[in-house]
Amino acid sequence: MILLLETALKNAEVAVESAPYSFSLATVGIVGFIAATVIGSIAWYNSKRPVGWENKERPDIVPDIEK
Repeated sequence: MILLLETALKNAEVAVESAPYSFSLATVGIVGFIAATVIGSIAWYNSKRPVGWENKERPDIVPDIEK
């Protein structure tokens, strides 16, 4: 029982010490996901239009890319 408590305390100390790293890793993951979504959306809007979207206007936020 004492060994389990000692192990739990050591694991808790490690978790507290690594908390800033896990926070920064989560932040990088979230920011990376948002960036990938935005870049993918811009690429999709600038690609060939799917069936039914040929005559639709491009949103103002999406930049024009010359071919």
